[in-house]
Amino acid sequence: MLLLGYDDLNAFCDRIHEKLGSKTALESLQKIRLVDHVDAILHRVVPRIVDALLDESGPEPIDVPDAAKVAKRLSPDAKRAILTLQACYDRPSDAPNRTNRLRRRLRIWPSAAVFAQRVVLVIWPLLILAGLVWVNFFTLPTGLMNITQAQAAWGLTTFFGIYALFALKVAVWNRLAIIRTGIRLRRQLRTVPRGDVSFARSIRQLPRAWRESSQLPVSDSDEVRYAMMDRLKGVLRAIGYAGLVVVVDRVDEPTLVCGDPERMKALIWPMLSNKFLQQEGVGIKLLLPMELRHAVFRESSAFFQGARLDKQSLVEHLSWTGTMLYDLCEGRLRSCLRPGAKSIRLLDLFTEDVTQEELAGALERVHQPRDAFKLLYRCIAEHCASTPRDVGMFKIPRHTLLAVLKSETERVQQTARGIRPG
Repeated sequence: MLLLGYDDLNAFCDRIHEKLGSKTALESLQKIRLVDHVDAILHRVVPRIVDALLDESGPEPIDVPDAAKVAKRLSPDAKRAILTLQACYDRPSDAPNRTNRLRRRLRIWPSAAVFAQRVVLVIWPLLILAGLVWVNFFTLPTGLMNITQAQAAWGLTTFFGIYALFALKVAVWNRLAIIRTGIRLRRQLRTVPRGDVSFARSIRQLPRAWRESSQLPVSDSDEVRYAMMDRLKGVLRAIGYAGLVVVVDRVDEPTLVCGDPERMKALIWPMLSNKFLQQEGVGIKLLLPMELRHAVFRESSAFFQGARLDKQSLVEHLSWTGTMLYDLCEGRLRSCLRPGAKSIRLLDLFTEDVTQEELAGALERVHQPRDAFKLLYRCIAEHCASTPRDVGMFKIPRHTLLAVLKSETERVQQTARGIRPG
């Protein structure tokens, strides 16, 4: 399974706010659609796959051994899927050129109709020119003696007019149609920072049958996005991955959210769709702040019918045992040691009257790793603040642990009841 950390949502929120231009951040976030999240997920995964197939280095590389051979062995459906995904969701810096390189790597050549158009555009004016030279400088063949030069000139002019209309269609009308498609893509893919021209230059390299509106995300239809996700799953299977796991975290950290429960709700609620969360081959794991737990249970019955949280393996409150938190804190303490330094235990930070069982019990009362880390940090800070340096007492006494534990337990309980933020 390919792991995707969907936890840096700053750019996502900023693009939405910039595209919509609402007066407040909350108004912009309330207009977020499910398809915006799907587009953002595809925009994060597709460039990594393209990097692997093109043997290019990039952030979060995907390991695909013998990428060139893998690209050649892909099925026609997989080749079509990855080229379409790349044209829509690749990173903006060099997307059109990467479309061309990927098309060549996949050995997807222009269709016979496109080749014939190019031949006609080159050969037809040469034939017209040859006809003009023949009429003006050579004698007509015996079978054509009854045709005057004026009639021949009119015939050539007609052929030239037909050619001009054909060239106008190919060079102008077809290009305008592709540009219109690029504009529609830019308007709908609000989380992909690409312009009309970039989309158009990539789409122009796709075979004509692949440019149909039903094949591209040019509307706000959910079905097209689910089709894109199906294409992504097919490509992942072709390169050796069984599926995709998306981990959503840190939703309270974006600048436009700032820990506000209403803004977090506007950001996350579109994803609470049973169809989205129950996709085959795609695992969505939401690690949400405690404030959203209270917001969920205040929702209407219509919300629960659409989200079907009873099918989503909902865990209302994550908690760890004291022993688990003790081992976790001790592991983090050891990871902070300098290379070659003497090993240290968590219990070594406290005086002899603090037992391992008592310390594990104290950690269990705060339930979660981040609160356990806060407890230990406050113990260290309180001891340093209340003990003079010349005393030489470098271990935390039991009464300091108990005082800090009482304060932290109250804070955790108030957070769980929604009285105060975490």
